[in-house]
Amino acid sequence: MTFEPDILGTPYTARTITLRPDSEGEVVATLVRRPADVPKTGKAVLHVHGFADYFFQTAAADYWCARGYDFYALDLRKYGRSLLAHQTPNYVEDLASYYEELDLAFEGISANYPHVVLSAHSTGGLTVPLWAADRHLQIAGMVLNAPWLDMHGDLITRRVAMPAIRQIGARRPQLEIPRKVSGYYARSLHRDHEGEWAFDLAWKPLQSWPVFAGWVRAIRAGQIRVARGLDVRAPILVLSSARSGHPTSIQDPDVRRTDIVLDVEQIRRKAPLLGRHVTVVQIEGALHDVTLSSAEVRSRVFGELDRFLSAYVER
Repeated sequence: MTFEPDILGTPYTARTITLRPDSEGEVVATLVRRPADVPKTGKAVLHVHGFADYFFQTAAADYWCARGYDFYALDLRKYGRSLLAHQTPNYVEDLASYYEELDLAFEGISANYPHVVLSAHSTGGLTVPLWAADRHLQIAGMVLNAPWLDMHGDLITRRVAMPAIRQIGARRPQLEIPRKVSGYYARSLHRDHEGEWAFDLAWKPLQSWPVFAGWVRAIRAGQIRVARGLDVRAPILVLSSARSGHPTSIQDPDVRRTDIVLDVEQIRRKAPLLGRHVTVVQIEGALHDVTLSSAEVRSRVFGELDRFLSAYVER
């Protein structure tokens, strides 16, 4: 695999992966790489981002590389580095569409590393276990950071609106679904607002991206499969915040100490359905992406990851 300099600068490099065209035209994915801080250990991690997201989480990469893993991150089609001018951002009608780039990335990595761990966040945390189960992947372990395992919302949304949207998604997949996005989460992260992180607002907008009926239908289909149970055989660590928050202003302290995107109790309840060996850890004070939490909280996140890897993955 040939890698070129990445937008994050040294020591990150990136490779564009050409995929089959879809109804919108040309499609690519992007594999980002950073080598471990120690001589080759035969260990690698492949990370997949969430919705309205892409790889910029360098603190997570720092952790893995310090532990001796070569770090790889995949920007899926129509996200981040892989978003082309003619494309609808983040849009697919079937989560299995991502299997093409996941397969290509994993095949290239696993051919060179006997020990591979999968890592994924939010929507990626739904897609990756589905893919791993469908492909019967031989992996050392899986780490899921606030995976989107169920549809959050009130009873009316879940029991009435969601079935209707699924039906609409089958007939009119590109119908935009109205929703309100406060922008508090992205603002709490970005260094030009209330956060500490640098990321491209053209790829991760403060107000997120529009969502469409066909995409929602794809997400819900994946979540229903999780509810029926998957059979991932590798040990899985599921991390999330200890609490979900519902702030009414950016000044609300919950913006900086809870998950204001997903329902963490849904994550806790659904996580055991992912596989045969699942460890669930909820971190007090963590954000939706636990690796973007404050430095003190991140240290606890990585401490839990240390314990999991030592106990179950690196034996």
